[in-house]
Amino acid sequence: MEWSATSATRAYLDTLKLCNSVKRQSGSWRSPEPGSNEFVSALAAGMRAKLIVEVTSGVSPSTVALAAAARQTGGRLVCILPELILAESKRVIKDSGLKDLVEFKTGDPSELLPNYANIDFSLVDCKNDDYTRLLNLLDVNTTRSVVVANNLVGERKGLGGHLKGKDEEKVTVRSLKHPIGKGMEVTMIGKNDEIEKRNWGGGGHSGIRRSKSLRDLGKSKWVVKFDKESGEEHIYRVPKLVG
Repeated sequence: MEWSATSATRAYLDTLKLCNSVKRQSGSWRSPEPGSNEFVSALAAGMRAKLIVEVTSGVSPSTVALAAAARQTGGRLVCILPELILAESKRVIKDSGLKDLVEFKTGDPSELLPNYANIDFSLVDCKNDDYTRLLNLLDVNTTRSVVVANNLVGERKGLGGHLKGKDEEKVTVRSLKHPIGKGMEVTMIGKNDEIEKRNWGGGGHSGIRRSKSLRDLGKSKWVVKFDKESGEEHIYRVPKLVG
């Protein structure tokens, strides 16, 4: 399935508006990496993800971001979270007008994840001490999917280009560390020829890459996509965390 620049742009702007609205209302909602929510929303919407799964340990802006992406793709978001924060998470999603797009599940993520197969887009909050096991439990769509490991602080590592239990001859797995800030890894999974076409690691006119003029742009990170139909190159700026 081709990349949708229109869906990515709409999700990006929708997430920006919604997260700013929640931040104004709560006064304390902060993202660990500025721009990260818009980034994952645009990525999920652009690839037209239908089944999106998030494992989170707190009331998260990423839940709003992924729900905004699901609104653009006609998909659904399954959010696995602790019972303790369920009520607050539901309130935030309802106030954001995204209630019908999110299916909340509480309990042990390692027991719940096996219930979902062929996941198109997944995000795992790696604050969970069992995060490595959770990443390996994901049943991803091997034709085309993305796994985001978030909050990789200290010595914590994500998939690193390895997908446990998959036939490496048929599936290509490529990971990009720190597309924004220092706490995220994005892994793209797909067929060999599709991964090559997307050239997502850099160069060409598609995929996720760093701008060639990082010094001149304050060392920002960028999402770059080429729309074959219009001939336009769509660039989304994601500022680097400072300080």
